[in-house]
Amino acid sequence: MKVPLSWIREFVDVKATAEEIGTLMGVRGLALEGLDAHGDDVVMDFDVTANRPDCMSVIGIAREIATAYNLTLRSDGRSDERSDGRSDERSDNRSDERPDVTIVEPALCGRYVAALADVSVGASPKWMQDRLLMCGIRPISNIVDITNYVMLETGQPMHAFDLAKMREGKIIVRRAKPGETMTTLDGKKRTLTPEMLVIADAECAEDIGGVMGGASSEISNSTKRLVFEAAYFTPAQIRSTSKKLGLKTEASSRFERGADRTAPPRAMKRALELLEKINAGKPAGTMTDVYPAPYQPKTMPLDRARISGLLGMQVPDASVERILTALGFEVRSASANAPAGHAGWEITPPAWRVDMHRQVDLIEEVGRHYGFEHLPATFPGVEKAPPPSDPRIARDRRVRTALLGMGFSEAITFAFIEAEASQPYLDGRTPVALANPLSEKFAVMRPSLLPGLVDILSHNRRHGRPDVRVFEIGTRFTPDGETRGAALAWMGLGTPDHWSGARRPVDFSDIKGVVEQLASLASVPVTFTEVERTFLVRGRAANILINGHVIGGLGQLSPEIGEARDLPATSEVYVAELNLDAVTAASPIETRRAATLPRFPFVVRDVSILVSNSLSAETVRVTIRSAAPDTLVQVREFDRYEGKGVPDGKVSLSFRLTFQSPERTLTDDEVSAAMTAIVTALKQVHGAEQR
Repeated sequence: MKVPLSWIREFVDVKATAEEIGTLMGVRGLALEGLDAHGDDVVMDFDVTANRPDCMSVIGIAREIATAYNLTLRSDGRSDERSDGRSDERSDNRSDERPDVTIVEPALCGRYVAALADVSVGASPKWMQDRLLMCGIRPISNIVDITNYVMLETGQPMHAFDLAKMREGKIIVRRAKPGETMTTLDGKKRTLTPEMLVIADAECAEDIGGVMGGASSEISNSTKRLVFEAAYFTPAQIRSTSKKLGLKTEASSRFERGADRTAPPRAMKRALELLEKINAGKPAGTMTDVYPAPYQPKTMPLDRARISGLLGMQVPDASVERILTALGFEVRSASANAPAGHAGWEITPPAWRVDMHRQVDLIEEVGRHYGFEHLPATFPGVEKAPPPSDPRIARDRRVRTALLGMGFSEAITFAFIEAEASQPYLDGRTPVALANPLSEKFAVMRPSLLPGLVDILSHNRRHGRPDVRVFEIGTRFTPDGETRGAALAWMGLGTPDHWSGARRPVDFSDIKGVVEQLASLASVPVTFTEVERTFLVRGRAANILINGHVIGGLGQLSPEIGEARDLPATSEVYVAELNLDAVTAASPIETRRAATLPRFPFVVRDVSILVSNSLSAETVRVTIRSAAPDTLVQVREFDRYEGKGVPDGKVSLSFRLTFQSPERTLTDDEVSAAMTAIVTALKQVHGAEQR
């Protein structure tokens, strides 16, 4: 909310500079985002939170400043209201002529104030134009500028209709008819639905209530008589209409936060004053105020003991009463028949404080204006030991440290992704769709971490970085629930580019090695089986298994998937993803202990076999381990050969087997017996031939 300092000083006599005001208001809950000098004036740009629509006005901000500096706020026009919440409708000897207003939907429009005026349309005075420009609003004409000026000053949006263009001079507040259309002031033709509220004449819609006016009743240079509008619209209805039409305006941004239903008559009075002040016209007839259900203020208790108990500091009674009174609250001492234990006040919030619902809201107002800097600097008492932290936090930290050490960079992507981007990773499941997404780019919850990482690779590739390896630790979402996972994506070189070595692109073994390192970190044995996945290249894809249960997958990303995300088909990308919760469940529960280095020597034996070329090396390794004794500590494939000397359909695999006992030196006979058992198993299970 941009506000010139000179405008603020019309309502509160504050001598402080704009910088000093900004510093103080920052610790009072109204942060200053920036200052912009305009000649002798300064524009202060305040960051107004969504729950404070009252501060979307000069008067609202001036009220906060007056309270912070303990100064008096000059009149904001409330003296014109009667005890029933209505306003005095006529203050002079004007005729009884009044606008013809009918509210068909009182649930959506709780109040509608209208007034006639005879006008001469032209340019507004320079001082008004300057203030509008400083607040970021373009001057249009004296009439339109008055409505914008009043909105900025009071927070109450207004609109003006050319009465000659309103059929039969009627104003009807109703829902739009199915398929009804109208052209708004921005020149766009819009199709309306019955969920939208419109301001219509006797025949058709002339205004989208609380959002934007219509072009057909727009004020022009030929306008002689107009109708000023100031109304209260239901916030949810304005928010819904604005979103469906994709139309965000200064008016809708105020109404959708919650407006003050007692403000329309004050705003109307101010608009008519300005009309005469700048010689743009004069009021005609009597103001119409249709108010189906007048505002009923609510009273809340404020306990003295509750203030100190919640804030942790004592606030003097005089300060409590001063702060709340300055903010517009009605403050009364608790009555004698108040509930037992209630010693304090009865507080009635003003109509513009739509954020006041509970006693804690009142205490927050007292605390922020008394000053949180007065809180005593004491440590809270510790009555019991804090609970242990979630073990998943330490687990994620270990995984993160390991991946960073392997040269990967961490990424954090959105949990919301495009529905189309999620399809390859669903495995036939239904995505978790958002009921009210911000846009189609955030339509569903991610079933996998990989879509975000693939987009990161695409972004880097487009910006000239072909060698990238990234990872993310995060949550995946499916109809079955949430799981915590870790995903990797690797593109470009498999080894660092260096003058002393040959360049080698990343391959399947690289990404597989990373997964094996992560499994080793958790002290769990992993195996791999060939699989077909829609997002991976056939023949270069594998499941990751722990004790026979699939906990993830890895392989080369399908070029089609990459191209769909703007990755060139020539860019080979290898990815992996595993379920960290499943890894944790399979990890040993006992605490890790340090072990002595082996005291006894190891024995190495090599074996070469011929097997079918459709048989994976992992399957052979599983057979070797199952047939070997516990003294087999490592199995490593060191050669794979197809070609001359090897029959068609066969492949030569060579494995290096390491045997070692922690208790004694192994004999040659023991190792030979183990090798015989292994070769026999390979022949029986796979039809292998020893070379």
